[in-house]
Amino acid sequence: MSTDPEETAGAGGEGASEPGAEYSPEPADTGEQLARPLPEQVRARVVEYGSDVLGGMRSSELPLVLRRVARFEPRRRARLAGPQIAAQLETDAGFRSRVASRVEQVWPELVEGLRSGVVPPAADPVAVAACAYLVRPEGWAEIIENIHGELERRVVAQEADEAAEAAEAARTQLEQVRREHRTENERLRSRMKEQRSEIADLRRRIHHERGRAKEATERAERALEETAGRESESAARVSALESENRRLRARVVSAETQVENARRAARTGRNADEARLRVLLDVLVEAGHGLRRELALPTSLDSPADMVAGGEDRRASLEGLPDDDPGLLGHLLTVPRVHLLLDGYNVTKTGYGTLPLVDQRTRLLSSLEGLASRTKAEITCVFDGADVDTPPVVAGPRRVRLLFSEAGETADELIVRLVGAEPPGRPIAVVTSDQEIVSAVRRAGARAVPSAVFLRGLETTG
Repeated sequence: MSTDPEETAGAGGEGASEPGAEYSPEPADTGEQLARPLPEQVRARVVEYGSDVLGGMRSSELPLVLRRVARFEPRRRARLAGPQIAAQLETDAGFRSRVASRVEQVWPELVEGLRSGVVPPAADPVAVAACAYLVRPEGWAEIIENIHGELERRVVAQEADEAAEAAEAARTQLEQVRREHRTENERLRSRMKEQRSEIADLRRRIHHERGRAKEATERAERALEETAGRESESAARVSALESENRRLRARVVSAETQVENARRAARTGRNADEARLRVLLDVLVEAGHGLRRELALPTSLDSPADMVAGGEDRRASLEGLPDDDPGLLGHLLTVPRVHLLLDGYNVTKTGYGTLPLVDQRTRLLSSLEGLASRTKAEITCVFDGADVDTPPVVAGPRRVRLLFSEAGETADELIVRLVGAEPPGRPIAVVTSDQEIVSAVRRAGARAVPSAVFLRGLETTG
């Protein structure tokens, strides 16, 4: 009834009442009765047929309990009102006859065969039982009971087939598990054989290592015995050496005592001679100073050669090498009584201008300290005092004079003033690349040395 009855669900049945007639249920027939409820498949099919017929009935023809669901879609009616439709078909002969007439229209051969007592062998058992239940020919209850038994046999056969398939699958799985188990056992046996071989090899190695360990222990014991003997011999030698050392120390102390006594005796005699010479020298110095004051002599005398130049400003020549000569600094420092003046920030910014000013000053003065220690030259380093919070003049390293320009004076002016303050004839070298200072100190007779040349020479002499 899932195909043909749906196609005719919208048409009116042959037994439809006249328009406007009120529906009155007919009592169920009291003939044959089922010994047990309809099979679930047959009941669902009967409900489906009844649901299809509801859609084509007039409102006045509808049973009261089914009017509410008659406007629903057939499948929804069967799903929501299945028990009500089944109960109505069981108790209402008129409603059942309408559904039966619709079934007869769709499957006339099947209904005719049921009425004549012949069931088509190829017909669907569920459809045959549903038609027999609705049409109710003679012997319909027996037909449904036979179909009920057939369906149960089919269910049993299906369950048996499923059980057989499950058993076959279980046998297949068991066989596969057995094969895997055999494979795993073979692998484990092979692994066990390998491990036994490995254990045997390890045992041989352990035996060999035990032998080696025993030999090593014996050698260590012999070495300990030899070491103990050597330690005893060394202790005896050390004891003898300590005795000899104590004896020699006693002799050294005795000799030092004799030397000290001799020095003390010599010092006593020498002090007397030195005292007499010092008194004589003091007398001569005081006599010379008195004679100089009496004769009004100058504190320094020019040599005859110095007097030849007239009264000109005479300084020792620092020329002879070009400004870019690598040996210029070494040459200048060999001049006697040379005074080396440095334009501090000009030098540091030429060599390591990326450092802070404090670090620049520290690095330069450290280099100058080493240079002064090696050459004994007089070195003065001048910095601009405008950028420091310390007093203008700060005590520098022990061998280098450190000067800061005072407020209102630049380092350039201080350098020029220092050059002018030197006595005539004093060799002066000014390290700077500032062209204004170079011009000024050259006019004053000093030698100008470029900062880069000085730094290269400083690295060479260091």
